[in-house]
Amino acid sequence: MSIDKIKIALVATIAASGSLFAGVPLNNLQGTGGIAFNPLAYTAGLPWEGEEASDLSQLVSKPQVGAWYVNLHDADINWYAGSAALTFFNRLEVSYGYGYINARKYGDKSIETHNIGAKLRFLDENAFDTSWVPALAVGGVWKYTDSKTVDALGLDDNGFDAYLVATKLITELPVPVLISGGVLYTDEVVNGVVGHQNNHYDTVLFGNIDILPAENIAIGVEYKQGARVGDGIRNHDYYDGHVAWFVTDKLTLVAAYVDTGDKDKFYRRGSAKNLGVGNGLVFSVQYQF
Repeated sequence: MSIDKIKIALVATIAASGSLFAGVPLNNLQGTGGIAFNPLAYTAGLPWEGEEASDLSQLVSKPQVGAWYVNLHDADINWYAGSAALTFFNRLEVSYGYGYINARKYGDKSIETHNIGAKLRFLDENAFDTSWVPALAVGGVWKYTDSKTVDALGLDDNGFDAYLVATKLITELPVPVLISGGVLYTDEVVNGVVGHQNNHYDTVLFGNIDILPAENIAIGVEYKQGARVGDGIRNHDYYDGHVAWFVTDKLTLVAAYVDTGDKDKFYRRGSAKNLGVGNGLVFSVQYQF
């Protein structure tokens, strides 16, 4: 398997007009270029081609869209998400993500979320003529939820996340390996779906590792540490195992199994420790124009 094909399949690294566009092929659940929950340091969107490339590719990438369906079956929750992202000047990614969460057991027949994100890649992968320097990016997401439990729980309906993330594709091993990790500064309660604690932020860790056993398949795991955001509220750690199929260099399909913690911890009245909404299956369709 050639390194060029690996790059195209996993991070769609394409040379255009003398510059490199490193485009991650997935928008996460909040719309940011990444995996399911976590961002990657790569930015979203492929370069323009043909006659438009010399002008447009220096300014803005093509748009990238994603759709997610999460079925947390033991908590009877169906979570739908859609998003769009693109990158300016091959550095600055902007994104929007919309979520619709059907959570009948939680007293809300539906919850809507809106996420507006920005990510700046300030260091390129393999910078300084090396083969080991990771891509580095900083970013933030403003999040809003219309959950009817916000007032009842004394939470805020909006909040802001900030993060620093490093990502590296290792090609010297028998199979290519993508490693990514970072720190997240957040006030979210259940990923921001339930609400936010604006006066109580926590700094947590997150990470991903994926291998490419074939040039069009990625298999990996994802981890996100649960934030402690005051008043005894602690989000449960999130885990998922996933398989991504790069059907073409533009179309990607994803299947995953996610564990967000014991749903019964959420229902216990007066207790807000290890908040979880159960586990279940995840499916996604992603497209880069």
